Order: sequence, then C-alpha cells, then structure tokens
Amino acid sequence: MSNLKNKRVITAALLGSWATKDLNPAVPYTPEEIARDAYECWQAGAAIVHIHVRNADGTPSTDFKLYQETVERIRAFKDCDVCINITSSGSVDFSDEERIYPLQQLLPELASYDAGSLNWQNRTVFLNPPAFLEKLGHALQESNIKPEIEIFDTGMIYNTLYYIKTGVLKAPCHFQFVLGCAGGMANTVENLVYLKNLIPDGSTWAGCGISSGHLPIMSATIAMGGHLRVGLEDNVYYSKGLLANSNAQLVERAKQMLEINGLQAATPDEAREIYGLTRKI
Repeated sequence: MSNLKNKRVITAALLGSWATKDLNPAVPYTPEEIARDAYECWQAGAAIVHIHVRNADGTPSTDFKLYQETVERIRAFKDCDVCINITSSGSVDFSDEERIYPLQQLLPELASYDAGSLNWQNRTVFLNPPAFLEKLGHALQESNIKPEIEIFDTGMIYNTLYYIKTGVLKAPCHFQFVLGCAGGMANTVENLVYLKNLIPDGSTWAGCGISSGHLPIMSATIAMGGHLRVGLEDNVYYSKGLLANSNAQLVERAKQMLEINGLQAATPDEAREIYGLTRKI
C-alpha cells in the first residue's frame, strides 16, 4: 500500500438535479459540456466526478443514452483516469428501474446511495423508500459498484447501519455528508462533528456544505481528516455575490486549501485505494 496519510480525495459534483444555467451559466447540461467539465476537474485535481444528466431543456433525466455518451466522452480524453460516480437519483419522479438501469449497464466505480427520504420543504419529497434502498444496495453489490452513502440527516446513518446488519450494504462503507439542504441538517460544524462520530470505525467519509456552508464545511472537513466534495451541484458561487467560473475553479480552490494545510489531493488511483474501489478502465 502506498503512503496515503497526507492524501485527501476531491470529488467534483458537476451539476446535480437542481442547479440551472439561470443560476449560473457555467452549469453543464449536454454530455459534451459535462464531459468537458469532468476532464477539466480531473486536470485541476479531482479524483472523482459525480454526474447527473439533463435533457436538452435542462430538466433532470435518467436517459441511458445520455449517460452512455457522457461516460464515453469522459473516457475518450487522453490519459483521463478519473473515477466516475453516477447518481442513483436523477429526479424524484423516476421509477426504481430508471434509477438503477444506467448503473448496471455502465458499471461506474461509485454510485450515490441516498440512505433515506427527505422533505425538500416547499419543493417536493425526495423519496427513497426501504424497498428501493434494498433493491439498490443488492444491485450495487452484484455489479461491484461502491455505494457513496449520502447523508442529509442523522436517521440516514441509522438506516445505513441497519442495511449493513441485514446485508443490503457491505462494510466498510463510504459516507458523504451533505449539509445545508432544504429539509436536512443545517450546515454547521457541530452537525458535521456529530455525524462523523456516528459512523462505524473503518469507514471513509467526505463532507460538503450547500451554498453559504461551502467554505466552513470544507475547512472543518479538512481539519477533521475527511475528504472533500465541491462543485456546482452544491454551490454556484465562488464567494458571496460572485458566481463561480466553472467546476474546475472550485476544485482548484479545494486543492489549494489542502496544500495550505500540508496535504495533497489524491490521484484517481490513490482514491481507488483509499475508498476500496475496483478500477473499471
């Protein structure tokens, strides 16, 4: 095993389901735009890219052909060995099969696993019922895809512990704390510390704060030994009132933050070793 003590993984969450070009023109929509952003983030220091896809009008999609084209375009860039993480959500309106099918066909190294449902306040319900989570957990195991267990609230950790106990999920797990979502836990350092102390020994974890919580949660995550997630999915601003120029700009800052703290951004192969991923390229 290589010396990974001072290495931290940066994940770039490129677009999500909610961010739009109306909020920031840099949000990518097309497979070509998403792949270009993925490549630029890899060049800037991201080891993992987390991708959703969109229809031509910018609405969320689970169209397999869009995912396939996006992944193929990313892999076509010379020497690009970035780890790919495909969402299992896409949107609240898709069926279980629509959410799982792209994962089973494209076999990314990671896929998001949102460990519970969430009321998005005045928007909608982000529904992840037990039957879906069981189906998704088994599908990921069968396909040798590592779940990125996204945690928006405390109960989702306890759901995860239950699914580990029942064999739906396999330890050691990787947890992604997402703080500041509407209906989820606020993006405070106290909440991050609380969640981190609940996960099983041997787990890996990363943190991110939505919008104004972006920098405080990044700083706290670095101090606490966690890995990082940045990107336009979570935050369309570089600083107060100043839109980010690109996903890569946010990755570059995360890398600089690590270096200021005497740390280094992990390469994709180092991320595979840290997270226990099976290389798919």
